[in-house]
Amino acid sequence: MADARRKTLWRILPPAGLALAVVQTAVAAGPSPVLSVALPVVGLLLLLGVVFACVHHADVIAHRTGEPYGTLVLTVAVTVIEVSLILSIMLAGQGQPSLARETVFAVIMVVCNGVVGLCLIVGGLRYGEQGFRLPGASAYLVVLMPLATLTLILPAYTTSEPGPYYTPGQLGFVALATVLLYGVFLYVQTVRHRDYFLSDQGPDPDGTAPGPRQLLESVGLLLVGLVAVVLLAKGVAGAIEGAVVGIGAPIEAVGLLVALLVLLPETVSALGAARRNELQKSLNLALGSSLATIGLTIPAVTLIALPLRVPLELGLDTADTVLLVLTFAISLVTFGGGRTNILPGFVHLVLFVVYVFLVFVP
Repeated sequence: MADARRKTLWRILPPAGLALAVVQTAVAAGPSPVLSVALPVVGLLLLLGVVFACVHHADVIAHRTGEPYGTLVLTVAVTVIEVSLILSIMLAGQGQPSLARETVFAVIMVVCNGVVGLCLIVGGLRYGEQGFRLPGASAYLVVLMPLATLTLILPAYTTSEPGPYYTPGQLGFVALATVLLYGVFLYVQTVRHRDYFLSDQGPDPDGTAPGPRQLLESVGLLLVGLVAVVLLAKGVAGAIEGAVVGIGAPIEAVGLLVALLVLLPETVSALGAARRNELQKSLNLALGSSLATIGLTIPAVTLIALPLRVPLELGLDTADTVLLVLTFAISLVTFGGGRTNILPGFVHLVLFVVYVFLVFVP
């Protein structure tokens, strides 16, 4: 009964979100004082529900297509949601030129330290040690590290443009290099060395794969849900920024809030895989999210920012650069042996707590 209710809810939420987005657009010209307060609140709650629904339908498609295509569908869906939120907040009001940087950095910290740490702890406490495919983890890191360096560290050290900015030419070149490198990774993941990213668990632990009718339904509802998220994000962007400013939090907290919002459903999926002793699937979800965030978000934001002449502040400050380098150094040790336990999990979790603390106490 509970499963039937959840399935019904996942069917209802995407069209409901799209309907509310249409209502928001219709009353945007002259909303009443009550609607101006109520609509963003309802929109934010419904946005979160639609995000969960989108991840559910992406997971249904994932069960049908199998690994690693399944996690790829999920990470692309989450990245579309993330890009829509970033662009909506960047273009709302006076705009936030540093939001793309803060959100991408937050996603890396949340995923590579928070989600990975929790997965290693949950799996380690239950099974002692867990194994994963070393070539797959190495493939993620060997692409993630240069992409993060090109987009988040190097802009602070170039001299053609003062400050942590790229010139338009530099930005376009880096965006193109990012897309090409991510494209090569996808080719390796899905064609050339697909076995690097497969779980050793064999058959799908959640049951039989969905039928063609359920697959088509999930594809349609996923598309509707993504459109609803893009439109709802425009309506709630001001509310998110206003809430952060209202409690006196720094602007970096907006990026952290966006990252937590879009990664929450995927985190639940990764933790569930770790509990089933499918650490490789957890890593596919976690590291794949951080890689897709840079490989797709930065080029997408660049594609919008260049024609509109919106500045993109990409370079990290010294403290964040230290945290990023430390995260990658610890990750190389964590994923360097093919097996792991709770110790590196707690190390990654401490790094995540340090990051959150420094957001509010820089």
